Amino acid sequence: YVQNSEVVAPITRVQRSYTGFSALTALLASAKSAAGVTAAQGELGVELHQLLGVSATTAAASESGSSSTSLPYTITNASTLLSTAEASATSFTVLLAAVAAISLLVGGIGVTNVMLVTVTERTREIGIRKALGAARRAILGQFLTEAATLTLVGGLLGVIAAVIGSRFEINGTTPVIMAFSIPLALGVSVAIGVFFGVYPAARAATMRPIQALRAI
Repeated sequence: YVQNSEVVAPITRVQRSYTGFSALTALLASAKSAAGVTAAQGELGVELHQLLGVSATTAAASESGSSSTSLPYTITNASTLLSTAEASATSFTVLLAAVAAISLLVGGIGVTNVMLVTVTERTREIGIRKALGAARRAILGQFLTEAATLTLVGGLLGVIAAVIGSRFEINGTTPVIMAFSIPLALGVSVAIGVFFGVYPAARAATMRPIQALRAI
């Protein structure tokens, strides 16, 4: 074996040596440099046209897409495979983002329902605080803080579960958690709590003291 050596042999001899008497179904070629991949692909096409007896008219029509007759071979290069892999990764990322957005929406609706129940159960407390002179912004800030704290605790539990899960392999792949993703996840959790807690907090802040005290 000599490094960077080349061997030229008739295709029939290669078939007998490596594929027995069956047909040769694939060939692997390597360009000398990345810049020469396109030129090498063109040269391979010309060689295959000659070996397989493809006429120049058929080849030109097939390449332009104006002919329904397909070529008897397919040339695939690494850049095409890379583009396909990148497209698949992009589609998978978009799918995961859509699932995450739906999960956040459902979680936010749950936060709103929990806070509405909390406001209803604490009507007496709200009425007493308002009767003692508590301002609307104080009531609003209190319930927004509670909503943000609720989602922050949920975010912390999610981060802990993710860290534990990253210790195990999934289908032969070990997940990796980026350092910036942890504060980002916690920040999104707090933002979801504040956004979906605005309505229950505003409802509590605008409650009239006389109505709240009647509920006692």
